[in-house]
Amino acid sequence: MTASKKAPAAKAATKKAVVSKTAAKKAGAARPAPKKIVASESVSPPSVHRCVWAGEDARMQAYHDEEWGVPEYDSRALWEKLMLDGFQAGLSWRTILHKRPALRKAFADFDPAKVARFTEQDVERLLQDAGIVRSRAKIEATIRGAQIYLEMARNGEDFAEFCWSFTAGKPVRTDGLVRLTASPVSEQMSKELKRRGFKFVGPVIVYAWMQAVGIVNDHDKACFRRKEVSQNFCGLRSAGKTRGTGKASSA
Repeated sequence: MTASKKAPAAKAATKKAVVSKTAAKKAGAARPAPKKIVASESVSPPSVHRCVWAGEDARMQAYHDEEWGVPEYDSRALWEKLMLDGFQAGLSWRTILHKRPALRKAFADFDPAKVARFTEQDVERLLQDAGIVRSRAKIEATIRGAQIYLEMARNGEDFAEFCWSFTAGKPVRTDGLVRLTASPVSEQMSKELKRRGFKFVGPVIVYAWMQAVGIVNDHDKACFRRKEVSQNFCGLRSAGKTRGTGKASSA
């Protein structure tokens, strides 16, 4: 057979192959291959639920996650936080938190023995410090607060034991649904602090401080820290706290 006679048959075979390939493509388009699932496409875990007030500020979130509501047993640290809450009066806690490093530097790391010796010259110096809250009343209240703290210690009254005595040494755990601004306990403690001469210690400020130092566990019911801070309670004695002394706190 000659090559010229083979050509029609070869063309027919080629045409048939093309038709078969086209049909196969259509069939494949109708039934796409299942998508391969890889580990990186797994569903992400739900976001962490914090108390609403933590917001989006990184420093506020870190404070919420690491400090707020954790039971504090150190007398000096409790006093420092009470003084800082006094500076907050009329301001937001976010403002004080961002100024906290400058406040610590200005007030000798809130060492009561050093702050108690501050003079009028120190007050004038602090009033020129743009990094802190430049309120004469609050500055003088902090100096006086240091003196009262030392007076209590000299009289055998440990500040941590005094603070925790209002709740029989145990944190008060709220329902996590209703956020209070004051309580009967904060009113009682406020009255006692004022009787000793402390300033900027109204029931609202004292309650905010009680929340901060874990005397009250007021984390939202759905907050991931609510249960965790409860596990930090161990009481003054088992925390190594003894009358008139206390471990240094970095909080």
